[in-house]
Amino acid sequence: MAAGLWAPATGQVATQGQWTTLPFLMAINPVHMALMHNGQVLIVSGSGNLPSNTNFAAAVWDPQSGNLTTQPLAWDMFCNGMAILPDGRPLIVGGTLQYDPFFGQLATSAYDPATGTFTDQQSMAHGRWYPTVISLSDGSLMTFSGLDENGNTNTTVEIFKAGTGWSSPVTAPWTPPLYPRLHLLPGGKVFYSGSTTSSSIFDPATQTWTLNVAQTNFSSTRTYGTSVLLPLTLASGHKPVVMIMGGSNPATATTELIDLSAATPQWVNGPAMSEARVEMNATILPSGQVVALGGSANDEDGSTASFNTDIYDPPSNTFAPGAPNAFPRLYHSNALLLPDATVLVTGSNPARGTYEQHSEIYSPGYLFNADGSAATRPSITSATPAAFTYGSAFQVQTPDAGSITKVVLMRPGAVTHSFDMEQRLVELSFTASNGVLNVTAPPNGSVAPPGYYMVFILNSAGVPSVASFVQITASTPPIAEVQVVSTGTTSTTSQSVSLMETAGNLLVAAVYWNGSNVTTISDSLGNTWNSVPVQDNSTRATDVQIWYAQNIKGGANTVTLTQPLSVYVGFYVIEYSGLATTNALDTAAGKIASAASQVADTGNLTTSGSRDLIVGLFADSWGSGTMTPATGWISRGTDPNFYSLVVDNLPGGTGTFDPKASLAGSNSDAAWSATAVAFKAKQ
Repeated sequence: MAAGLWAPATGQVATQGQWTTLPFLMAINPVHMALMHNGQVLIVSGSGNLPSNTNFAAAVWDPQSGNLTTQPLAWDMFCNGMAILPDGRPLIVGGTLQYDPFFGQLATSAYDPATGTFTDQQSMAHGRWYPTVISLSDGSLMTFSGLDENGNTNTTVEIFKAGTGWSSPVTAPWTPPLYPRLHLLPGGKVFYSGSTTSSSIFDPATQTWTLNVAQTNFSSTRTYGTSVLLPLTLASGHKPVVMIMGGSNPATATTELIDLSAATPQWVNGPAMSEARVEMNATILPSGQVVALGGSANDEDGSTASFNTDIYDPPSNTFAPGAPNAFPRLYHSNALLLPDATVLVTGSNPARGTYEQHSEIYSPGYLFNADGSAATRPSITSATPAAFTYGSAFQVQTPDAGSITKVVLMRPGAVTHSFDMEQRLVELSFTASNGVLNVTAPPNGSVAPPGYYMVFILNSAGVPSVASFVQITASTPPIAEVQVVSTGTTSTTSQSVSLMETAGNLLVAAVYWNGSNVTTISDSLGNTWNSVPVQDNSTRATDVQIWYAQNIKGGANTVTLTQPLSVYVGFYVIEYSGLATTNALDTAAGKIASAASQVADTGNLTTSGSRDLIVGLFADSWGSGTMTPATGWISRGTDPNFYSLVVDNLPGGTGTFDPKASLAGSNSDAAWSATAVAFKAKQ
């Protein structure tokens, strides 16, 4: 019987699963795939292994509607690396600068699922064609290997952080293969499992390598085999075990496992697959099993294609047969877990100019009853909060709480060239009560890097729910004053200060003058400046105002204050970290002296954020002496020439606050002006 035309008997579907061919043809060569947190699949082709194709393309497939929408690309992302940023944007790293011989792109781009657009990010130091990209414990992304812009293997590690860009490259003391198989381990280190025979570990904290950690039993390079970090289970204490499968040419059916928690890790032989496979894929299921499929005995030889599905069970360390699929899946084929707990399998491009356009869905046996009918699945009503931090509690509302035996988080995959750079399963502890599961989040970012995950619940029959998406956020960043720069008071129409600033932070400009309202603040990096109302003591010509720029750009910056008339003016510019990058303003208040006073105050300011930062400014152009902040308020600068003071405070909790400053010296009049602004913390 022809491959793929066989279907399991009714009594076998519950153990072997079932394949379905999707009713559409893939419009572009699906070389790279990533599951996004909206449940849709990003497909990146670029030139699609066709040098004459300059219509670079990507697509999004919606499993719910079945719609496939294509879009053009600005540059050739063919043979890139891809991983997912903590905010849910897939980051495309490198690609093809030139064919035959291949040179690597320096460019990187992030895809926004909300807007459907690619936005180029900072370029890398050198090109990468066939690089690997993985998420690290702090949410940054590490890339390694790939051919550079001159066709040489890039032996450096670079680390990308949203809002900051790429780190300086760190050169490795060895030359990796292309698309090296890398895994983040609990503890934060990165394990290299192949394709070569010698395994190594990289420590992002020290940026150093430990080479020759272990040697594989298979004596040849497992080219286009695959590697999987097996599920991190509660029973094992999230012990990391990596499994490598297949590869080489002619291919091998062998597998090996290594326990990275051991004092001296060693590769040990695992069970053999049913067939030798090169260009294979392996996908973790919510059950903790691993589906191994596709490939062929000889590389890029469809006549030796494997149609078998092998189901690996980690607890028993055995393979069981699954139903065979219908189409050869060789070079440039991919397999990806979907939120409904099925596996999308697509692509195959062993020869330029043609590719397999049919896509298939594998429905594992856990979705069926023993008689072949559809199993009743537990359901998730909601998961709250949808975003949470490490070690915190969250709830999964379900009418099936009493029958649930397992809760797992699964990181959405990003797969290409026989390797999923993102897939990860973390089992969570929970307690069940009436209609709700009280779940404990993973302990840290080494076990589960920050970002979006699918949460699956499984019942006592091993049947999984459809997933809900949740987001793990890193520990709330602290709010801190980074630096203060200021100018002295002078009569002028323009003044500037210079600083070296960090991307993503917030700048506050506290401005004081007499005689004319400030009209403009701008800077050399092109940040957008916003203002709060001027507090204008027109009786005595003492004015104050606070401006701010949120989510600032990084680098050397010159901030310039401009006004229409030459009057006495000065200002402080303060950089803060840990504040919101959008909608940072919470509230503002201001007040001017109505009578002679020894205390200046801003008036009541009521915050809505529990971690607001309040910045206050006081000035009196007619006084002389000193201003002293009230208890709990920190002075960030004074200007005796203008009798000014800028303060800040983290009051903690919502409430009503009235920043104050004591006046001393000759000042005891009605000349002062005061203003305060509350900024929201980064969540």
